[in-house]
Amino acid sequence: MEPGSPTGQVTELLSRLHRGDQAATNELFPLVYEELKQLAQRHLTDERRAHTLSPTALVHEAYLRLVGPADAPWDSRAHFFGAAAQAIRRILTDHARTRNRAKRGGGIRPISLDTASPVAEGQSPDVDFEALDAALVKLAEIDSQKARVVELRFFGGLPVESVAAALGVSESTVARDWAFARVWLHRELTKGDVA
Repeated sequence: MEPGSPTGQVTELLSRLHRGDQAATNELFPLVYEELKQLAQRHLTDERRAHTLSPTALVHEAYLRLVGPADAPWDSRAHFFGAAAQAIRRILTDHARTRNRAKRGGGIRPISLDTASPVAEGQSPDVDFEALDAALVKLAEIDSQKARVVELRFFGGLPVESVAAALGVSESTVARDWAFARVWLHRELTKGDVA
């Protein structure tokens, strides 16, 4: 990876930010903005039309959460986008909780096995983020790595190769964890749907 490449620039800016160089924040945002916005748009594509959270607002909120603390612990671009996936998950979950409290459930359907494919594949179902978050918390108690794979694949939109690099495991391990997690989440999210 060359220092002048976009990936190298992001890594260098993250390093500068970690060392306390707040000017790096302004330089970093244009380099990651489009990718973060595409990720946010994929999550919000199939949300209801009157959604009050726009992709731009989601990106800005996630970015502020990522660069707000003075001690930004990212050591690579993949690590940063993994943190972005976590931030987006938290924002969407908080937004869903607020919306669901107001509507007492609102008729949101849970995510199914078929729609639990990664955002990177261009699918963004009408997800009950609150239920998904609760299920991911349970999964993390059982196997934190599998929960992290879901977070990076679904919320981060990262391909298997990037997830493997971010977690320091093989691609086949990520593929197995992803397959297991999809089945486990499907079962967990559809427990109450049996008629």
